[in-house]
Amino acid sequence: MKDDEPFLLDDPARLKALTHPMRRLMLRHLSMHGPATSTTLGELLGAKTGTTSYHLRQLEKYGFVEEIPERSVGRERWWRRAGATRDIRLPRPDQLAPEDRPVLAAFHQFAMDEDRELFERLPSVYERDPEWVKASRGLGRMTKAEFEEFFEAYMDLLRKHSPRAEDAPPGARPMYVRLFAFPADED
Repeated sequence: MKDDEPFLLDDPARLKALTHPMRRLMLRHLSMHGPATSTTLGELLGAKTGTTSYHLRQLEKYGFVEEIPERSVGRERWWRRAGATRDIRLPRPDQLAPEDRPVLAAFHQFAMDEDRELFERLPSVYERDPEWVKASRGLGRMTKAEFEEFFEAYMDLLRKHSPRAEDAPPGARPMYVRLFAFPADED
């Protein structure tokens, strides 16, 4: 799969792979800091190398990380986030079998808990470093087709400005970016 094609998480096992807390931390580290070994990740996360190796293999199995063969020597394997700028999309509930929909709901809950933690940190981050914090709230009026066009343009813009950690220019910082959009008349 090419990095610029949407990556649909319509496999319940793939969704489950992303709801494991250790795997989320590993992916976050690889996204922010670039390639690492299971040993490095274990030291950073307070886990044994066998544990991090297992989780890396699970992430590899589902296409979220990849080994860097040219950096790997002997037993030392280097890993990076696969498709760091990949557009990962969730399925609609009707795209999953009824028995698999709780996995999607669990994924949403896990992701929202992470996002809630980020939003709670926003005021203190803004206080320390206001030039690196931007926030916007708005209300627009769109048809379903216009909303789809807006979302696709947003995803294109995000990919354009999101190189891998190892390809980023000097002074580039990892940035959390979130977009929430839903009808205001649902309140």
